[in-house]
This record gives sequence, C-alpha cells and structure tokens, in this order.
Amino acid sequence: MKFIGAGSRPGRPQVDHDLVFTIPNLLTVVRFMGVPLFIWLVLAQKEYGAAVVVLAVMASTDWVDGYIARRFDQASKLGRVLDPIADRLALIAVAVTLVIAGVVHWLYLAALVVPDAVLLTMTLFFFRGHPDLPVSVVGKVRTGLLLLGTPMLVLSRLDTGFSTELFVTAWIVLGLGLIGHWIAAYNYFWAILRKGRMQAQHGDGTA
Repeated sequence: MKFIGAGSRPGRPQVDHDLVFTIPNLLTVVRFMGVPLFIWLVLAQKEYGAAVVVLAVMASTDWVDGYIARRFDQASKLGRVLDPIADRLALIAVAVTLVIAGVVHWLYLAALVVPDAVLLTMTLFFFRGHPDLPVSVVGKVRTGLLLLGTPMLVLSRLDTGFSTELFVTAWIVLGLGLIGHWIAAYNYFWAILRKGRMQAQHGDGTA
C-alpha cells in the first residue's frame, strides 16, 4: 500500500463534497482535541510517556482521515480546509509546549512559524481567506517527518536506556522535516503569488 495518497482509486478523481459530518472530519476534530491534552500532560503533569501516546494518535489520524476520505469517497470542502489547519495548529502548539518545557530551543519554533507567517500574510492579502491550493507531496512528507520526529524527541526524555540514540535520530528526522517545511513554503509562496496575480488580473478584466 502506498503511503502518500493511500486509498485513492485509479480512474476515479477525488471530489470534495459539501459534507460536514464525516469520519475524516471527526478524526480531524480529534486531532484538534489532542493539542490541549498534550499541553496539559507535558506542562502540568510532566507525563512524557502519555504525551507520546497522544502525539502518536494525532499523527495516525492525519494519515487515516486522508485514507478514509479517498477510499470511501468522504472527501469534503470543509475537510480540505480543516485538515491543514489542524496540522499547523498541532505542530506549532506542540513546538511552543516543548520550548516552554525546555525540550527544544526557540529557534526550532521560529523555523516552523516564520514560513507559515509569511504564507498566512500573503494568503490574507490576495484571498482574504483560504487559497484553495492542492497539498504538495513535499508538504505531506514534511508533515509526516515532523509528526514522527516530535514524539521521538519527547520519548528521548524518558529513561529508556537508549535516550541518546532516540535524541539523535529524532533530530535527524526533525531536521529533514524542517528542510521540507521550507521547501514546501517556497513552493506555496510562488503558487499563492501566481494564483493571486491571476485572480487580480481577472478581477480587473485584463487578460
């Protein structure tokens, strides 16, 4: 089974329906709910083991909801907007939490936030809302790497006997994820710029 685009059926293009109550959207809501639970476990309870479980569930829902949406024709316009928002909220909120907890340096958070802040500014300037751009393969891989590396980094805080190995591996995965994050942001930057200019030209009635 392929990892990226799993569940898609050859010859049947994906259609985003006007649906709200779908299993993929429910799983996205679960991902939203996992954010405050993770923050509470790390900052209030210092329960890193339980926090890793929460991160693992959040990461798995990111793949499962996409699979179900494609396999069972439950893709929706709402999910197309909510899913990337849930990913960004999870990644940034988790990073902020780990900075506060002293697990990562604030530069890691900056590396996540700066590209998203630039893209958000451009999106609001050109579209006043969601740009409705397809998610790139680089963006999907980036999200997967960051969602994989983060629980590994948290797990390295536990006395497992191989914490150093986990720590090093986690940062290799996170480093690759950050590189993908900036590459994806670069691609989205130009995609937003092109679409925004085309929209402005059509709005002015020019070719």
